Amino acid sequence: MNERQFDLWGIPFDGESTLGWPGSREAPAKVRECARWISMRVEDGCIYSLENDEVMEVGERLLVDRGDVEVVPHDTLATFAATSAAVSESLHAKRTPIMIGGDDSLLFPIARGVHDALPGRIGIVHFDAHLDLMDSSSRQGRYSQSSGMRRALELERIQAGDCVQVCERHFNFPASGRFKRDHGLIHISAREALRLGARDTVERILERVRGADHLYLSFDIDAIDPAYAPGAGAHEPGGIGADQALEMVELLAPHCAAMAITEVNPSKDHQDMTSTLAAYLAFTFAVYGSQAR
Repeated sequence: MNERQFDLWGIPFDGESTLGWPGSREAPAKVRECARWISMRVEDGCIYSLENDEVMEVGERLLVDRGDVEVVPHDTLATFAATSAAVSESLHAKRTPIMIGGDDSLLFPIARGVHDALPGRIGIVHFDAHLDLMDSSSRQGRYSQSSGMRRALELERIQAGDCVQVCERHFNFPASGRFKRDHGLIHISAREALRLGARDTVERILERVRGADHLYLSFDIDAIDPAYAPGAGAHEPGGIGADQALEMVELLAPHCAAMAITEVNPSKDHQDMTSTLAAYLAFTFAVYGSQAR
């Protein structure tokens, strides 16, 4: 059996949901509830994949629930410090962290946890409807859900050339567009990803980040169209579908040292559709990541 195993951490924090809808603090508990429906199918350390028509050996402790990060609701930086520490703890133990947010301000402290625990160049594969490149504003400050990628790129060993943004769409701040172009950061829009399909999109992603020593997969649920993921922090029509998202995570998992799923908002969901999809994204990452040699 492959030795790669995974830690599931919850981060019930939406203190930086300064735009869109708050409520993602409820996601870790709900995603865990939905994940139990999936994980019960592991028998004798194996699970049967219908897509591949094969039994996959994953072990009895593929995905260990580590509980919630110690969130301090009134203190963003303290919450960020606890989040980075949890990520680093898993990586130092030779385990792969899967972090369930929480709002997408958490992109930065999770990236910092990877950066602090692992040597070499760190790349980010950032699925999101938005660029998250705002420097600061009077309304949102420097650490909001609109600034996570900008703050992550300020870390010493995370360079724009080792990163790619995926499924961004529609309209964003001109200042963010200038920053992206000035620093050589690229994106694959949702429209382009839909045209390419899952496999060709992932090939393009991996070609872009091939110089990085370790990859962090950050997945804001609004990368997926609200028809499939209505329980999100904001609705941006024109995203990818559920199957395409799952296939891309399946293909990326063997290459990634950590994953985060953010902006799942149970208060806006319909019959747990989005929380269930998030649980499948996390479980898919673990199952196919466990097969990496």
